[in-house]
Amino acid sequence: MTYALENKRVLIVGGSSDIAAALATDLLREGVRVTLAGRDFEKTAVAAKAVGDDVRPMALDLSDEESIQAAADEARAAGGLDHLVSVATERANGPVVSAERRAVLAAFDAKVFGPILLAKHFAPVIAEEGSLLFFSGLGAWRPAPGGVVMAATNGSVSALVSALAVELAPTRVNAISPGVIATSAWNTAVPDRDLLFQRVAATAPARRVGEPSDVSAAARALLINPFITGETLHVDGGARWA
Repeated sequence: MTYALENKRVLIVGGSSDIAAALATDLLREGVRVTLAGRDFEKTAVAAKAVGDDVRPMALDLSDEESIQAAADEARAAGGLDHLVSVATERANGPVVSAERRAVLAAFDAKVFGPILLAKHFAPVIAEEGSLLFFSGLGAWRPAPGGVVMAATNGSVSALVSALAVELAPTRVNAISPGVIATSAWNTAVPDRDLLFQRVAATAPARRVGEPSDVSAAARALLINPFITGETLHVDGGARWA
């Protein structure tokens, strides 16, 4: 069975990230009608404009169910969606003994509570053969000190997509688990980004860190394959085995 993305409608949540920009750019080249959504509408509008004039910005706050429902209603009024992709994330790294409840909840809003509510409100809007795609992460498979919340949220995503795939069938639900990807998010996440990248490249079987284009290619592969659902695709250069 063949499935083409041309003229399909795709909503990307977390639209101001480098990975969202890479995916949106690649989708545009394939003739997709792309919408970028984010909590900060002005920031999202700037990101959409940077990708292309045809990219539509949308306000959507994963910590606010009314915002999610309003976005779903807007999508329904515009003719529905074929695919929803959420790349949203919130960091709450640090020793568990100093974890702050507010930060932990924000991380779960982005990765777990928000996706559950996205499924609740957007599943009825998704067209036949469409899908939901969420993002897990290497931290669930290679936990490190200071990464308890990261491990918990990312691990939850994989469990969530398997359950949603069963409940929402035939709508497909999958996840991508990226490893270390060379994005601007690392500029403030670690003291020395280049040193981290060197260490990862020296140990990962792929012998390099990932690029946003690697993640985009994996996402598009999951969007077009109508026989993959309930799965987590690891895009980490084999880092979880190193």
